[in-house]
Amino acid sequence: MLCPPTGVLNRRCVEAAVMTGLALNCHINKKSLFDRKHYFYSDLPAGYQITQQRLPIAANGSLTYGVFMGNKQSRMATKTVRIRQIQLEQDSGKSLHDDLRSQTLIDLNRAGVGLLEVVLEPDLCCGEEAAAVIKELQLILQALGTSQANMAEGQLRVDANISVHHPGEPLGVRTEVKNLNSIRFLAKAIDHEIQRQINELESGGEILNETRSFDCKLGCTVPMRDKEGKQDYRFMPEPNLPPLVLYDSASLPAGTESQQVINIDQIRDALPELPSATRERLVRRYGMLPEHSFTLLNEVGLLQFFQNVMKETRAEPKKVTSWVLNTLLGYLKHHNLAVSESPVTSSALAELLDLLDSKAISSAAAKQVFEELWKGEAKSAAQVVSEKQLELMQDREALEQLCQSTMEGHPQVVTDMKSGNPRAINKLIGLVRKATLNRADPAEIKDILERLSS
Repeated sequence: MLCPPTGVLNRRCVEAAVMTGLALNCHINKKSLFDRKHYFYSDLPAGYQITQQRLPIAANGSLTYGVFMGNKQSRMATKTVRIRQIQLEQDSGKSLHDDLRSQTLIDLNRAGVGLLEVVLEPDLCCGEEAAAVIKELQLILQALGTSQANMAEGQLRVDANISVHHPGEPLGVRTEVKNLNSIRFLAKAIDHEIQRQINELESGGEILNETRSFDCKLGCTVPMRDKEGKQDYRFMPEPNLPPLVLYDSASLPAGTESQQVINIDQIRDALPELPSATRERLVRRYGMLPEHSFTLLNEVGLLQFFQNVMKETRAEPKKVTSWVLNTLLGYLKHHNLAVSESPVTSSALAELLDLLDSKAISSAAAKQVFEELWKGEAKSAAQVVSEKQLELMQDREALEQLCQSTMEGHPQVVTDMKSGNPRAINKLIGLVRKATLNRADPAEIKDILERLSS
């Protein structure tokens, strides 16, 4: 956070903290203080960490997030978690434990680098909620440009404090699971720790105030070091750093150059569109369900893919949404691919949807075309349709003759259809489609069958 050797505060760190605070609905303190947090650990060579314990840069915020509900996870519930504070501090080093050699290596490359810590209130009840909160925070940080927030690369880490208690009783003794670097592991670690504490208490044991880590191979948390109750960090005002003073347009001294101060209002005016606003725009513009807007944003690159398809196709937004979220995303997940690795480009999908929209092909044929496009053989949708002869039958008279012969060959099914059995007409439609190699429109077949049977 400090730029040696001059001791000048890193302006970008402060701006990032203000941006994040504003995006999380926090009150930005025009005056904040730095403190020394003393503890002796091998990954902190100085023996203390510069932080903001007394008066942080931002406080009293909130973050709204969405959680999928129901058996099929198809319904979205909106919840809010309170934010206690956002503070600037120094990062520590990284301990690498080598159990095979019974030694610990210390990586000090990140020691002293500026760190932004967001402290939440205990408003979450399970791993799923925590995962949803962190995913939303990740999207916000990426939209702001304050962090790439790539957890696998250590750009976003989570320390989860967990306790259990009976309703109406005070919060129980908490444990802290440190350095969770995956949203999936975060959810698993919290859910495991909740159940571990419940089992411990129900068997007559007690919960220790300790630091734990999550073993992703075993799927459980393991002790790291005992906190020994409330650890005394011997906080003291940082003697080498004066108070951090920020301004807004009303308090900005006359004649001050913009590079000399940080203007909160100027940062607020420059905030980009946040994920919540993007989702609202998608729902309003394309008429999609809120849960669909969440999925588009949560999958890296999927929103851009969807928007590119929309630019190039005449198909309705509802149909584009269905194909992107169900067909494309389904194939990507099945093959464990990222959106950027999709063999089907946005242009290819747009062309396919245009063919479907113009009734050049049937829905079943469209799925066949998509399968061919997925093979990545550099063929266009039109080429695939032509080569596989998947065009819809345009000869109405020939289709009527096929329907007539199908009905004559299955008199009992026709009788059942006339009796009002819906399965009967569906069977006839299937037989006709099979005879046409899926090149006939099911709706048109149904219309002809109903007319011939009347």
